[in-house]
Amino acid sequence: MGRIFVVELEGRCYKCKFCKTHLALFSDCVSRAFRCHRGKAYLFNNAVNTTAGTSEERMMLSGLHTVADIFCCSCGQIVGWKYESAHENSQKYKEGKFILERGRIVDEVDFSGEFFVDSRPSMSGSDGDDA
Repeated sequence: MGRIFVVELEGRCYKCKFCKTHLALFSDCVSRAFRCHRGKAYLFNNAVNTTAGTSEERMMLSGLHTVADIFCCSCGQIVGWKYESAHENSQKYKEGKFILERGRIVDEVDFSGEFFVDSRPSMSGSDGDDA
């Protein structure tokens, strides 16, 4: 087996929920209105650090498509699928694009430089203690 080279994306990106490998840039997201049998899914122009399974015909809500499941190249977990071809003209825009299942990815925003301020009232030294 060969060595796996992982691409590190610059900027805000979605990562594999299981191993935190970078999968897609936030800016490459085309739509967040997709669904899969596990819940929400996002459509992307591009995805990295994935391997594709065997292409197969699959009947989806939007019609018949040829798709290949995609797996994280680091941990092997299924993270979504790639649209190879669409059989209906209205669905051709999906060809070559990737679906990442929302429950299998994380959106890790860089919070460096930010801090948490606890705005709850303090329990010590309140007006009720003097009564």
